[in-house]
Amino acid sequence: MKSSRLVSILLLLQTRGRMTAAQLAGELEVSVRTVYRDVEALSAAGIPLYGDAGHAGGYRLLDGYRTRLTGLTADEAEALFLAGAPGPAAELGLGSVLAAAQLKVRAALPAGLRVHADRISSRFHLDAPGWYTDAEQAPFLPAVADAVWNSRVLHITYRRWREPTDVERRLEPYGLVLKAGRWYVVAGGGPGPRTYRVDQILELAASKEEFTRPEVFDLAAYWTAYQRDFHTRLYRAKALIRLAPGARLTGPVGAAMAANGRTGEDGWTLATVPIESVDHAHGEFLRLGADVEVLEPPELRARIARTAAELAERYGNSSGVGGN
Repeated sequence: MKSSRLVSILLLLQTRGRMTAAQLAGELEVSVRTVYRDVEALSAAGIPLYGDAGHAGGYRLLDGYRTRLTGLTADEAEALFLAGAPGPAAELGLGSVLAAAQLKVRAALPAGLRVHADRISSRFHLDAPGWYTDAEQAPFLPAVADAVWNSRVLHITYRRWREPTDVERRLEPYGLVLKAGRWYVVAGGGPGPRTYRVDQILELAASKEEFTRPEVFDLAAYWTAYQRDFHTRLYRAKALIRLAPGARLTGPVGAAMAANGRTGEDGWTLATVPIESVDHAHGEFLRLGADVEVLEPPELRARIARTAAELAERYGNSSGVGGN
């Protein structure tokens, strides 16, 4: 709706400063011509908005102008309170700050929207980590977050999975990412941005040295590409399997089953799926028991067959514990 778009333009300029018509059009997913018309409508309504021509030009609000208009709808108020994740905020040392901010927003909402926000808080709770993982201890998280916010260099001792395991690193931390209950810091200081698990930082020394964060760096875009590349590197091998009717696989393996699986008359589904390695696939497929049959590669099929034979012998032994 046009009215909502006008509010969005006003709030974008208020929070970001100068923006070009093309930038506004990209944010709002409209044409540049539509932005021109909307800017004219705002000016006609008395909003102190002006534009500068030239390469460094764009639209901006008169210095010091702040609008009190929020334009919150019921859905937006609900989304605002649903997005408040108290666990991660507390880990960053911002638990009380988040609570205070939500309290202020709630107090400023009209009665009707306040009811919607309270309903969200009472009926939905976000808990990102999985059931079967212990909470990761990341004692240096507040210090890393402070360095991210203030663009300061960090010197760390970091534990990685390959030898040598404990290494020294100089980081220029660009941003923090929370994935499945685990914190990662994306940092420069080397040949391009790299990703580090915060809970694997063994020692940390904050520095007063400042760095310049690349203006073109987009944290969300980097993380999307990183995950895609991670899965590509992780799943380097393939297996041909048959899956029983009703059995389910998750992750990239499940996605491959859904994309190229062929179900026969017996109800079993045949598909080529990605695997990390024979060792990893051996354990994963054994968890499905008789609901999966591995056809290829031969070494994986043979290894599962040996394990199945050992289990059959062990559990087929009627003499009891220890075979005595």
